[in-house]
Amino acid sequence: MTRLLRPLAAAASLLALVAAATMDARAQSFSDTQREEIGRIVRDYLIKNPEVLQEVVAEMEKRQAFAEADKHKTAIGTYREAIFNSARQVTLGNPQGDVTLVEFFDYNCGYCKRALSDKLELLKTDQKLKIVLKEFPVLGPGSAEAAQVSVAVRMQDKTGKKYLDFHQKMLSRRGQADKARALAVAKEAGLDMARLEKDLQSPEIKATLDESAQLAEALGINGTPSYVIGQTVIPGAIGLAGLKQQIATVRR
Repeated sequence: MTRLLRPLAAAASLLALVAAATMDARAQSFSDTQREEIGRIVRDYLIKNPEVLQEVVAEMEKRQAFAEADKHKTAIGTYREAIFNSARQVTLGNPQGDVTLVEFFDYNCGYCKRALSDKLELLKTDQKLKIVLKEFPVLGPGSAEAAQVSVAVRMQDKTGKKYLDFHQKMLSRRGQADKARALAVAKEAGLDMARLEKDLQSPEIKATLDESAQLAEALGINGTPSYVIGQTVIPGAIGLAGLKQQIATVRR
């Protein structure tokens, strides 16, 4: 919502509240004319004192932020094991790390591509960090196809080394990610292609992607990249400095 629309929405909400107030049990004796007059008074006041709208918007955003944070904490507590320790996830870095960084990603997400270097830097420099990757294909059929191959790669690579090579190559290349691209990259990464094709028919593929989608819904995640660190859900790429700050906050 733009800066212009936010005050307008806030004003509309305020007027709606006033209108509702005039309809409660204490105001049943108000006539239509009196209710219209109340609305006019509020409208005139806001026009003469527009700074009030900024205060209203700030307060609404603060309350929404608190409500979202509480919702995230509750969801993370409820689904903690699946979020941080699922058998269907990819784990990189230190599996016994003191902090876990969970990323929901899509191979066709431009922001995920740009955030790849942040993740690799954290893997390189933070020996106490556990990184969990969850395929969350939200950008069309090609993304879904690439995610299916990605899950099959995970199924035959328990160490995560070939998966990471596959993951880097997928996010480093230009163009649309789809099944053909993913299979070509998997072959480059040294995967057993016969097994990969067989695993693509496994119910584990759908189960993995369904699990990620269900977790995302519970956490209120609808875009990529999105992160979970500690009890916080972070939508969008926040850069290396932002990730380091969140990790440091959990460690305090």
